[in-house]
Amino acid sequence: MVPSRCLTALLVLSAIGGQVYAQPEPAVPTQRAPDTMEARTLACVGCHGDKGRGVANVYFPRLAGKPAGYLYNQLIAFQEGRRRYAPMNYLLAYLPPSYLKQMADYFAAQSPDPLPVTAPDAPAATVAQGQQIVAKGLPDKKIPACTACHGAALTGREPGIPGLLGLRADYVSAQLGAWRYGTRTAVAPDCMQMVAATLSEPEVAAVAAYLATLPVPQQDKPVAADTAQLPLACGSQQAAAAPGGHP
Repeated sequence: MVPSRCLTALLVLSAIGGQVYAQPEPAVPTQRAPDTMEARTLACVGCHGDKGRGVANVYFPRLAGKPAGYLYNQLIAFQEGRRRYAPMNYLLAYLPPSYLKQMADYFAAQSPDPLPVTAPDAPAATVAQGQQIVAKGLPDKKIPACTACHGAALTGREPGIPGLLGLRADYVSAQLGAWRYGTRTAVAPDCMQMVAATLSEPEVAAVAAYLATLPVPQQDKPVAADTAQLPLACGSQQAAAAPGGHP
């Protein structure tokens, strides 16, 4: 037989236990994070700035306002390894093409205020040489002017050619170098690989220095796609124009 004291204690503990287990579970918050592309792309802000505005770091470019077809091509290139940068390769590895297309459309539609441009520390003669190449090309090397493909104002051309404004000299130089050495490739025919491989190191430095002097205009929008033939066959432009934005 259980002593009366033990029985009393058991009854008390049982009552307390019943009260503990009878406590209702805390209510689960019903409020959810907004399911918007702006919320979904917050992971991009640290490197590319709010709404793709850009940041002070020289190696992270402005995304806002670039053609959606171009941005989509680049996301696919990172996913497939044609552009090699481990954080981007990892982040995009398992995202479906439809989602990448939504991301590209989102950043293409943005027009945040641009960052101020800091003049590069380059000799005036180097900047002048870069301006000449950008505006006139190098006829003796059969390299067209940058403006012939990227637009007279260098704001890009729909559907797949990016603007070249608001980029730091080191970033431009690094991308041209990546094309030259095969760590960045595009859908064939890879017109930028041909251009970059033909430029000399001083010419690359000159183009990069000049482009870095150019501010982003308030209306940083690419020119509309047209039927005029580009000076070079460019697979990225063709891919961006394909149904779904990718061959």
